[in-house]
Amino acid sequence: MSLRFYNTLTQELEEFSPAEGKTVRMYTCGPTVYHYVHIGNFRTFTFQDILRRTLIARGYVMDHVMNITDVEDKIIRNAMAAGQTLKEYTSQYTQAFLDDSALLRLQRPERLVFATEHIDDMAAAIGKLAASSHTYVSEGSTYFRIGSFPEYGKLSHTNFSGNIAGARVQVDEYDKDDARDFVLWKAQKPGEPGWETPLGPGRPGWHIECSVMAMKYLGETIDIHTGGVDLIFPHHENEIAQSEALTGKRFVRYWMHAQHLMVEGQKMSKSLGNFYTLRDIVERGYQPESIRYLLASSQYNKQLNFTFDGLKAAATSIERLRNFDLRLKNDRLAAGLNAEMEERSARALADFHAGLDDDLNTADALAAIFEYVREANTALDAGQFLAGNVASAGRLLAEFDAIFEVLKPTGTAGSLSDAEIAGLVEERAKAKKSKNFARADGIRNELLEKGVVLEDTKDGVRWKRK
Repeated sequence: MSLRFYNTLTQELEEFSPAEGKTVRMYTCGPTVYHYVHIGNFRTFTFQDILRRTLIARGYVMDHVMNITDVEDKIIRNAMAAGQTLKEYTSQYTQAFLDDSALLRLQRPERLVFATEHIDDMAAAIGKLAASSHTYVSEGSTYFRIGSFPEYGKLSHTNFSGNIAGARVQVDEYDKDDARDFVLWKAQKPGEPGWETPLGPGRPGWHIECSVMAMKYLGETIDIHTGGVDLIFPHHENEIAQSEALTGKRFVRYWMHAQHLMVEGQKMSKSLGNFYTLRDIVERGYQPESIRYLLASSQYNKQLNFTFDGLKAAATSIERLRNFDLRLKNDRLAAGLNAEMEERSARALADFHAGLDDDLNTADALAAIFEYVREANTALDAGQFLAGNVASAGRLLAEFDAIFEVLKPTGTAGSLSDAEIAGLVEERAKAKKSKNFARADGIRNELLEKGVVLEDTKDGVRWKRK
């Protein structure tokens, strides 16, 4: 099966192929760095990571751009209140986002681009729109005239014909729901930061930032544009209008949007006390890989209910996979190869990839892995899983983890390599054989302190990282 994605623009499941060769030109709406990023945003960023990893696994080469919005209403208010420059204020939250992304094992896009580093490009694009009668100026600010773009509404599939009569929207807050003309360039207010351009002193509106940076690095028509469903309107609708007004070409070939994250069955909000950043959850003792697993466990375009019971279940699921991996490495298996188990591992691998190929259906992909692990564990217990079957099982786990990346533990156990752990296990065995039980117990406790649990079995000692 070939890769198929649901395209928000066409409302159809479409076979994916890049416009040119094997290179995928993808743009991601990144964070607005006015505070720590919350887990709802990270649900979207985790989907984007699963997407790029799946594309890479299919042999594509990524040219992936993510923007950092470092000038915007909330940023300006907060920076002024803190007595800091925009850069001073945003740099701390930009670094926090990058640190949190690394903790969740999100691959870094090929380019991270900052709005404040592209002001001249934005001013030039607005000037070009003005020259083709798509804009007008009011009180020093420049607005995009929605009535000049007849296809406005084609992404959100809404008819705005009765609401585009030229009223102006000055604000850039992200929760508005208004189809009136939107601001491209905001005139500078007293005390606010601004840039001197041919448009007059001021700063860009939010929407023009993404269009300009996407086309600067990826060309006038890009393959994939991703974001959360909350960005479909007005942000992505406005991106299409201004971009296609600039070039006369289709802006994006595949639009992909992640659904909302609910928390304990409710919309996340500070007033309900269920507003969490990644750091909040890690401080409660949950491992980042469990959070990543839970965020990736449901197909991206279906709502996901984030619960702490779900996090515990995610940790249990990861533990099942790690224990199976340990059995492959440590169990003493009879020689030979069970052809039925080889066929079973090949089928599991095919089902895993088929799930991902079907619009990144991660739930189906995970089901294929866990059904196989259940059957393989049964075969191991019965002595029917032979030494020759280990390689194909290992390949299955490796291909799974190339996408989900949850098998390697986070934390203190990472300070010991597998070889170092194996050396201590061997030293403990020698200590027990020579009846030096104090040393044997000391090694067990030393490993436990570093997050490694030993289990004595009839086949020898197994170890696992907590």
